[in-house]
Amino acid sequence: MIAKTSVILRKYLGLMIVMLIPAAGFGQEETDALALKEQREAATLLSDASLQIEKKNFAIAEAQYREAIDLNQKSEVGKLNLGNAYYDENMNGTAMQRFKQAAQVATDKASKHKAFHNLGNTFMKDKMYTEAVAAYKNALRNNPSDDESRYNLALAKELLEKNPPPPTPDENGDDKDQDQENKEDQDKKDQENKDEQDEGDKKDDKKEGEDEKDKGKPDEPKDKKEGEDEQPQQPQPTPGKLSPQQVKSLLEAMNNEEKKVQDKINAKKEKGVKVKTDKDW
Repeated sequence: MIAKTSVILRKYLGLMIVMLIPAAGFGQEETDALALKEQREAATLLSDASLQIEKKNFAIAEAQYREAIDLNQKSEVGKLNLGNAYYDENMNGTAMQRFKQAAQVATDKASKHKAFHNLGNTFMKDKMYTEAVAAYKNALRNNPSDDESRYNLALAKELLEKNPPPPTPDENGDDKDQDQENKEDQDKKDQENKDEQDEGDKKDDKKEGEDEKDKGKPDEPKDKKEGEDEQPQQPQPTPGKLSPQQVKSLLEAMNNEEKKVQDKINAKKEKGVKVKTDKDW
């Protein structure tokens, strides 16, 4: 019973496959026909857009180029032509993007050469000489005999040598680390200079203070010559206190005054008191 069921199932699946083969083939034919129709429409639009460019109708031509590109994404022709139109209108950045797209989808060497050559022109216009050199090299790989690409490559190399690009800050971390080290070294030097200046200011302030202090001091005695007799120095009186000599002189003066007073008193005693002769009435 199981074997019989399996045979019936195999027959049913086989019949279904036979029925689907014509349908699959018919669907592919329709897809191919639609793609062919879109390609023809795209070609017509490209032709009309070229005529509009000749008539200086850029807006109409741009719309037709964009529509042609939408209809045939795999073709590089519309992208190349639209890139050329943007380039002539000085829309360099937009032209650059279209040439990049053309280089990505191009399948033959001739188309790749055109895309890379024109891409190099846009890089040159923006002074992106490193990118221009790479683009012209790719153009020559696809058409080594093109003299214009070779000339442009030589010119791009010369300009790159005269105008080298600045180093990328984070390239391998070297430049970034070097800049950081330079900054740290400079900060260290600045701090050392500041410390030295502060130390010098402190020394100057100290010296100035000592000079001010020394201004109130008497001049130090000069050193005596060898062999010169040293004279005993009189003791200097302490401010607010009398020296022994001054005390002695003062006592002698006081004694003299006291003696003078005593002598006057004794003289009066010897003379006596004067007697009045007149009557007091």
